Amino acid sequence: MLNPWRLRLLSQLDILGTVRAVAEAANLSASSVSQQLAVLEAETHTHLLERTGRRVRLTPAGLVLARRSRAILDHMNTVEAELRGLGEEPSGLVRVGAFQSAIHTLAVPAVIELARTHPHVDVELLELEPHESVQALRVGDADLIITTQDFVTLPLGPDIDVVPLASDGIVLVVPSDHAGRGPTDLAAYAGEPWAFDIPQSYMANLTTRLCRQAGFEPRVVCRFSNYMMTLQHVEAGLSVALLPALAVDPHYRVATRELAPAVSRTITAMTRRGARPHAAVRLVLDTVRRQPVPTDPR
Repeated sequence: MLNPWRLRLLSQLDILGTVRAVAEAANLSASSVSQQLAVLEAETHTHLLERTGRRVRLTPAGLVLARRSRAILDHMNTVEAELRGLGEEPSGLVRVGAFQSAIHTLAVPAVIELARTHPHVDVELLELEPHESVQALRVGDADLIITTQDFVTLPLGPDIDVVPLASDGIVLVVPSDHAGRGPTDLAAYAGEPWAFDIPQSYMANLTTRLCRQAGFEPRVVCRFSNYMMTLQHVEAGLSVALLPALAVDPHYRVATRELAPAVSRTITAMTRRGARPHAAVRLVLDTVRRQPVPTDPR
């Protein structure tokens, strides 16, 4: 009988590309992953891997099994959930990956509601950048993700179902004494110190691109992975920043300006396509969809 854990390692190799990447995702050593894949070859009596230089890649048979494995594992999860839920309310663990501002405004309110209405559903929240969340969904590390499609490094395929949630504007955040009226041109802030997200993050890449389109290279004076720290820095008059409107906490004394032309991102929920999602995943998705999307009050 095929071992589900080994099937998952093979599926991850198809998605992540290298044994080392699979080992890091599974918190194993590369040699342990290689050994388990060798056992899977023996179990299937099939040549699943071939070496090309220092790298290992899947054979045609390996690709078939890896891609069928995802459907097999999803189906097993669905059957287990259905057995647990026969004659009962939805139950079990649902892992939700989301970017930072969506955790505060969508995911946490949904978890609070579920704790009150469905105490047998456990939700594990994971903070993930968009490119990380899609990968986590594909390899099975997340059951549901809240993300944005406004990136091109990982185009979506037929293996993922997309549910639109909301549109969120990108705004310029400035100290409160810099408040102005109406949309603003970023070029007017070319000489300002800028607060950025960490390198290669969604917002860092977007801010760099928009500033360059406005004709200048931003002078970055700090980088924070936490929007609250960015808001504190701007509030102190030390920088300006571009943030999603969802991330602008009204408790901070800052002002926001819409951009001209306007920039927004589409917030979506995503699940794996194929096996019917179990009741707890559907419940969490429906609860997230009911959450009101805050708007920037400024």
